[in-house]
Amino acid sequence: MSVDLPIRKIIHVDMDAFYASVEQMDSPQLKGKPIAVGGGGKRGVVSAASYEARKFGVKSAMAGALAAKLCPELIFVRPNFERYSAISKQIRHIFYDYTNLVEPLSLDEAYLDVTQNKKGNPSATLIAQEIRERILKEIGLTASAGISINKFIAKVASDYNKPNGQKTVNPEEVLEFLEQLDIRKFYGVGKVTAEKMYQKGIFTGLDLKQKSLDYLETHFGKSGRYYYHVVRGIHNSEVKPHRTRKSLAAERTFSENLSSEVFMLEKLEHIAQEVSKRLNKSNVAGKTVTLKIKYSDFTLQTRSKTLPYFINDKDVILDTAKDLLYQETLSNSVRLLGISLSNLNTETKKTTVAPKPNKTVSVQLKFEF
Repeated sequence: MSVDLPIRKIIHVDMDAFYASVEQMDSPQLKGKPIAVGGGGKRGVVSAASYEARKFGVKSAMAGALAAKLCPELIFVRPNFERYSAISKQIRHIFYDYTNLVEPLSLDEAYLDVTQNKKGNPSATLIAQEIRERILKEIGLTASAGISINKFIAKVASDYNKPNGQKTVNPEEVLEFLEQLDIRKFYGVGKVTAEKMYQKGIFTGLDLKQKSLDYLETHFGKSGRYYYHVVRGIHNSEVKPHRTRKSLAAERTFSENLSSEVFMLEKLEHIAQEVSKRLNKSNVAGKTVTLKIKYSDFTLQTRSKTLPYFINDKDVILDTAKDLLYQETLSNSVRLLGISLSNLNTETKKTTVAPKPNKTVSVQLKFEF
């Protein structure tokens, strides 16, 4: 079977247990030991876990209390995001030696388009290998990589040979690779969606591929079209070097549940101050303030208000958040509050233009990777 695909050579680089690995690198006594970044205290949450901790089932976003129960020898380390950010910048400098088409997803992962690259190297596989070797030699950390014809497949592939490995999915291997893929490995299919797919007999890419576009849109809404195309190797999203920030937020989880709005005002002031600080540091402002409330039963509620003007001042953000807090009665005691600002002045008006035709190549053609 032949499918037309854009001629791109995409690398997805993903650092291995980045936060935890940085802590182990900076503190040799932690090497080889199960550590969790964050998570300390009764209400803490794990931000990252070393591979030694992951063997016990410890993972990011897990409650610290549960992590400690799973791994009694677990060592909790306070996060140092300034340090992580500084190292992330060093890693990106390495990326830019190969291409300017770098799209960071977070501090520890990024897409690179090396179709045309500064080294003149036709092999994306060899470029990925060289990048990983440089990160290890120059910084002291390991990274994994996925290499393929588009961002979706490259990201999936980067998880295959972790840690400190890489996988290339050549054009002629794309369809077979996707058909054999466990549906849980599809980027964009979360736990809830995976369970729903299981109930409908969809366990692999091949099962997904056998469903019609109408069927997928009926049962999975707008995401159905996305699933229909990616399982056929169609994902035309380009690597975007300058991603426009769409929102900026800060939040706090409390050591004790708060049961009255009065007790929350001081917390909101600190959160508003942090949001304002980040906005001013990035030299942006926004119109829409959103208050995030997580209750003691873990239900989540958001309340938003859009102002007629852009703001980044702490007092205005706080006043708006207060209005949202008092907008309606709280349904339970509160364990987390957050404030975000969106509808930023960095967003430009989008105009509708005719899409440019993709330059394509059949997967049956030879294309050096």
